[in-house]
Amino acid sequence: MEYEKIYTSDMSDSQWESVKEILKEENYRCVEEKREQVNAVLYFVKTGCQWRNLPVDFPKWKTVYSFYRRACLNGTWLKIQQALVKKVRIRAGKKAEPTYALIDSQSTKTASANEGTGYDGGKKQK
Repeated sequence: MEYEKIYTSDMSDSQWESVKEILKEENYRCVEEKREQVNAVLYFVKTGCQWRNLPVDFPKWKTVYSFYRRACLNGTWLKIQQALVKKVRIRAGKKAEPTYALIDSQSTKTASANEGTGYDGGKKQK
C-alpha cells in the first residue's frame, strides 16, 4: 500500500518498513496504526510546535504524546531514531555508522572540581 506524504517530516515507505519492524520487535499492538503517530512526533520535533497544536490530520495530541512518552521510556524511540539515521546516511551515500564525531568544548563540561564554589558579588559562596 502506497502512503501519501502530506508533510515534509513524514516518513517514506522505506523508512516506515524499518520502523514497523522495530515496533513489531517491541510487541506494539496495531502496528499499522502507529505510522501516523510516528509521523506526528516527527512533525512535532521538526516544527517545534506544542503538542496541543498538532494539525488535525494526526491522531489526538494526547494519544501521540502518550505513545512518544512510552516509546522514550522503554528505549523504542532511540531505536527508531537510530534506524532512520542509518537510512538517511545510506541514501546520502555515506556509511551507516559515522566514523568520527566532533565535540564542541563550549558545550562539554571540563572541570567538575569547582562546581560547588563560586563568587556572588565578590563574596565567596559554597
